[in-house]
Amino acid sequence: MPANVSARDPDDLDALRAASDILGIDALLTAEERAVRDRVRAFVDAEIRPHVADWFDRAEFPAEIAPELGRLGVLGMTIEGHGCPGRSAVEYGLAALELEAGDSGLRTFASVQGSLAMGSIDRCGSDEQKAEWLPRLARGEAIACFALTEPSAGSDPSSMKTFARRDGGDWIIDGAKRWIGLASIAQVAVVWAQTEDGVRGFLVPTDAPGLGIRVLEPKGSMRASIQCELSFDGVRVPDAARLPGAQGLRAPFAALGDARYGIVWGAVGAARDSFEAALRWSLRREQFGRPIAGFQLTQRKLVDMAVEVQKGALLALHLGRLKDAGTLRPEQISLGKLDNVRQAIAVAREARTILGGDGVLLENSPIRHAANLESVRTYEGTDEVHTLVLGQHLTGIAAFR
Repeated sequence: MPANVSARDPDDLDALRAASDILGIDALLTAEERAVRDRVRAFVDAEIRPHVADWFDRAEFPAEIAPELGRLGVLGMTIEGHGCPGRSAVEYGLAALELEAGDSGLRTFASVQGSLAMGSIDRCGSDEQKAEWLPRLARGEAIACFALTEPSAGSDPSSMKTFARRDGGDWIIDGAKRWIGLASIAQVAVVWAQTEDGVRGFLVPTDAPGLGIRVLEPKGSMRASIQCELSFDGVRVPDAARLPGAQGLRAPFAALGDARYGIVWGAVGAARDSFEAALRWSLRREQFGRPIAGFQLTQRKLVDMAVEVQKGALLALHLGRLKDAGTLRPEQISLGKLDNVRQAIAVAREARTILGGDGVLLENSPIRHAANLESVRTYEGTDEVHTLVLGQHLTGIAAFR
């Protein structure tokens, strides 16, 4: 086969993306789906990329971006009614991919706000709670967090120690939560607590007396994001704050399933952005009198990365179609979250090697994606948890204990 006489233009990103879409996945999307993707992609290019390295360096999340995300229509994206966008699961997935191509913290904001908090209110809240919170949260005029994980209850939420007891017409909450995204900038927390009747959910104002919030820092990952520790010391809320449709762990698990689904797509975004950074760099960077893209070892790295990005995107799209059809199962989400995230980490690390020494500069995205994905690999179910979910599905034997 004759060698190409001219290299691809590293500045023609559209052509590079067309060449990288080896399986023709773009053609599997509808025109409306592509329009949603392109709108979110343009927002990330204009509003996120110029600033994200600085945010990451200063460990800062720009809370002022929340209303912009609301106008973009990515908050509570699949929820119908109450001013929410009401888009498809595939459209949400494409938005999550483009957001995480900018930074995992950006996709995490949309996930915590939309899938975890708003999803819980929509699924389990009263009509009054939905009317009060969903429109404001969809517009980004208010921020919510989701408080499930505890210092000693991460992978095993059934062992949570936070307890809510009845006191007349009120509830008194005592306990602690940890690794709670957005808590320090949120106006309301969806709090899960044990009660005499099992696990219940509550909407707790973050300025409630007795609620302490501490930002967890410094971090080496998810730096352009916020995670907090919460302490509840006799926090009193009325019974109207209880989510009436939430009893048992099924309710928070449903929200977690939606968030994990978003991660399946988001991880592809981080991997794709890392791969594209490496591809464009390899076409510009010359050594020994030629672009390093022309060397066999570099091409092998690029091919390996492209294969994983394509496989991950195809898997995410398949799961999205299943979700829109109402047939997506938990073990399928576990498979997607497990493999797409660990492959995205491998792609980001490999991309960094192509950038050489400059690859450790924050202006280049692979090092940021590699660091962020270490957190993504851990939250919403570790590799071990998803492996055990799949193991139970295959064998019929639960090996969690």
